[in-house]
Formats: sequence, C-alpha cells, structure tokens
Amino acid sequence: MQTVTMGRSIKNDMWITQEEVPNPDILPELPGYHVLIRPVSIKSETKGGIILPDSTKDDMAYLTTVGQVVTIGDLAYQDKEKFSKGPWCKVDDYVCYGKHSGQKIKYKGIRYILLYDDQIIMKVENPKTLDPTYNLSTNIE
Repeated sequence: MQTVTMGRSIKNDMWITQEEVPNPDILPELPGYHVLIRPVSIKSETKGGIILPDSTKDDMAYLTTVGQVVTIGDLAYQDKEKFSKGPWCKVDDYVCYGKHSGQKIKYKGIRYILLYDDQIIMKVENPKTLDPTYNLSTNIE
C-alpha cells in the first residue's frame, strides 16, 4: 500500500493559537456527568498573510478533536467502578475527544463542546504536538 505524503499540509502550530478572548468569569453550572471543553483556537491569518474568514475558523475549530477542559460537572468521574483509577482529566488539561462527540454550544459568544465524562479519549500535554494528518497516511508493510 502506498503512503500518502502531505508535503504541503500545515502543522498544528501553524493554525492553533492562544485564544485572545478569555473564558467568562461566571461559567455555566454543569449538572451530572458533563465536561465543558473549549476547542483550540484558530489563527486569524495564514503564514502567508491571508486572512481567514470567521466561517472557516469556526469550521476548523469544530473539526479539530482537541480542546481545553473549562469546567467539570459535580458527578463527573464519581463512578468508582467506571473510573477506578480516578478522573481522566481536570480543569485546564488539553484533551482529545471523538470528532462527532458532544453537544456544540455557544455561551457568552464563545464556542464550547459539552461532553460526558467518558467521552474523553486522551489527555495531551500540548495540542500543537498532535499530527493533523495521522489519519490520512497508512504505513502497512
């Protein structure tokens, strides 16, 4: 099988940026087993100086599968049988989740994703270290 090369694809550090807009002082109260995630922010301009429209940035933000934990519901990770080793994440952690997981919401003008506690796939130290093309290449020998 042939390996797909992504020679002109952009790496995460080229489009992920630190969000200019801070989270609101008062966040929504999460009932039950929910975890509120803020998807990583997308740069407003490409390396070549092309300004991206808001619709493109919004699409890219929701197509990404990594975000920062903003708040955790009062019952999340309390099931000792299911989470015998403790919580999978905490506030301010960067986590990965399924592409079509969760409920997309907008709260005080900021986009969030509301997940159940068991929809977190993994924790990552820095979202810029993830390879955005990993699912497009195959290395079968």
